[in-house]
Amino acid sequence: MTPNAASGPSRRKFLASTAVATAAVAGGMPLLSACGGSEGGSRDGTTSDKEAKELLPAFVASNVVAPDIPSKNGSSIGFTSKLDLADLKTSVPEKLGKGGEVTVMSPFWGSPPGGGNAYYRAMNDMIGVDVRWQNQDGNTYEQKLGAVLASSDVPDVVVVPSWNMNGRIPSAIMGKFADLGPYLSGDAVKDYPNLAAIPTDAWRRSIFGGKLRGLPQPAPYVTGIVPLYRKDVFEKEGYEVPRSADEFMALAKDITNARAKRWACLDMKWTAFQAFGVLSGSEKPLGWNLVDGKMVYRIETDEYLEALEWTRKLFAAGVVHPDAKLGKSQATDPGPKFASGEFLIYANNISQWWSRTAEQAVQNPEFEVWGMDVFGHDGGDPTLWAEQPAGIFAFVNKKASKDVIRDVLAVANVTAAPYGTKEYMATNYGVEGTHYTVKDGVPTKTEQGNIDVMNAYVMVASPAPTTAHPDFPEVAKGQVEWQQRMGAFTRKSAFYGMQITEPTRYTNLSNDFEQLEDDIVRGRKKIGDMQQAVSDWRSKGGDELRDWYKKLLDDSGSAAS
Repeated sequence: MTPNAASGPSRRKFLASTAVATAAVAGGMPLLSACGGSEGGSRDGTTSDKEAKELLPAFVASNVVAPDIPSKNGSSIGFTSKLDLADLKTSVPEKLGKGGEVTVMSPFWGSPPGGGNAYYRAMNDMIGVDVRWQNQDGNTYEQKLGAVLASSDVPDVVVVPSWNMNGRIPSAIMGKFADLGPYLSGDAVKDYPNLAAIPTDAWRRSIFGGKLRGLPQPAPYVTGIVPLYRKDVFEKEGYEVPRSADEFMALAKDITNARAKRWACLDMKWTAFQAFGVLSGSEKPLGWNLVDGKMVYRIETDEYLEALEWTRKLFAAGVVHPDAKLGKSQATDPGPKFASGEFLIYANNISQWWSRTAEQAVQNPEFEVWGMDVFGHDGGDPTLWAEQPAGIFAFVNKKASKDVIRDVLAVANVTAAPYGTKEYMATNYGVEGTHYTVKDGVPTKTEQGNIDVMNAYVMVASPAPTTAHPDFPEVAKGQVEWQQRMGAFTRKSAFYGMQITEPTRYTNLSNDFEQLEDDIVRGRKKIGDMQQAVSDWRSKGGDELRDWYKKLLDDSGSAAS
């Protein structure tokens, strides 16, 4: 159980987590020009820091349940003790819903359960709202989203992940969805205590077009991409965890034996970006930063080229598993070959630390996966860059009545309940006996639970980032402590926490770089091809976009602290 496991590239590429999904690779299509409508405020830019502070809900920390490990350096909070169902707290003492009906459109990965199932009925009864789900395939959600927002038939609530905010969708968000400020800004949020306990940075990311429009899923700002490794094999073979790029290369060569079908790793590009201090490129605008008074994009930096070159050398040395050489590492489940020992290291979402452990617990009890600390490429401390503090948002239809808006907030106030409460257990596990059983303080989903209790209500709003695995508390402890160690080396760019809408003429300007990166590290293209691509990017609008970001920062100020 890892709610809000990660943001950034991990959320876009690897929602194969326990929290919400199996895979969500964002698609892309030209959205209808009518998508944005003619309503709403400014279409481009952001809200200034001063203006944002007037819109933000008051923060009132929850004191319902105390975590075993408090948040530090941007980490999630952690729970390592067993669950005592008899001692679960109540965070919503009375129903806030007034019995109305609310339709919610949300991405869904897997096979949605039928409407009216036992989980939906129990949640609706707890909240006092009849939530009707319009679940859509998460893998093609952007296409569906564009079509719905271009129509006049918009559900009461629409969930929009940040990786789907392309083309004219940001404009549509401003034109189609309600201002929640009158209900949540300042002390108004205190009517919904669980929403008041959502971190302020997550609310800041929920401001679109000068209005507080989104209900957020908060996330740790520490990177969610971890170099995972087979700790049991390392200990057996006497391998040392590397502390530099050169040490990693030497270790990789020592591990690799192609004849024995063992390779060191999968594609380590994301770890390379971390080790060489490359600006985060997971979500706009984090790839931009002010460096010595000049606005710089990540692809223009020496660190970016150095990271690609190091990753290319890994491939060239033959230490990368053949699946990754063929480009399969992001499309197929790495779990089976990792478990069999075909490779010992791979970079992925932090949620896989738990999922890999759980998969192998019965059939391979000696199996142990752990998270490798990110190293500085030269052996020193790494320079890591903060991810955005929220990446998925629920929006309310602008045409919704006040009663519907209050019913939606009643839903969100339950789904944002903290770990250790009755509301959290209901949201994440369903009904005891029907959807889960508990033995020795460990809840286990039943077959019906795995059908009904999927990524539905958790998509409306979530509590402060939380890591809790009652079945493997040592993993929860390891995950949070890894975040805290890496958080100590994490810096916030000038645009941290801002919700920025770029002019649409720049929407596709950087689309081809990820494919070019992959071609370069696999030896199909050269570093010189990237340098030429960056030159082309500058002439095709990159320099104009740089000026736009510089003016934006001058006018709005930075939210980073």
